[in-house]
Amino acid sequence: MGFMTASHDKSGDELLSADRISAVAAVLPEWEFGDRVIRRDFSAPTFLDGIAFVGRIATEAENRDHHPDIDIRWRTVTIALSTHSAGGLTELDVALAGAIDDLFHEMFDAVED
Repeated sequence: MGFMTASHDKSGDELLSADRISAVAAVLPEWEFGDRVIRRDFSAPTFLDGIAFVGRIATEAENRDHHPDIDIRWRTVTIALSTHSAGGLTELDVALAGAIDDLFHEMFDAVED
């Protein structure tokens, strides 16, 4: 998807329009779009793999100064994104969701083959 190279500044903190949310949902089909939040469950091969994945997410989030809510249950890592300061979804959330997808594929696609 190529979201890893997205800008890491705070210029994308305006709320997304309904049309933009629909367009993003088509590009990020694994993510669930709710009221002011997008969420996705990721299944890692092992608990320690899930923890390593969270570490990579944390580094990416820190680099972007945009931090997700993270829940870990055994091998399942749940990520929720929302720009709290804007009161809903912004381009910051879209870019981080794409980057998280890229990280997951980078870490685990070879494992599944």
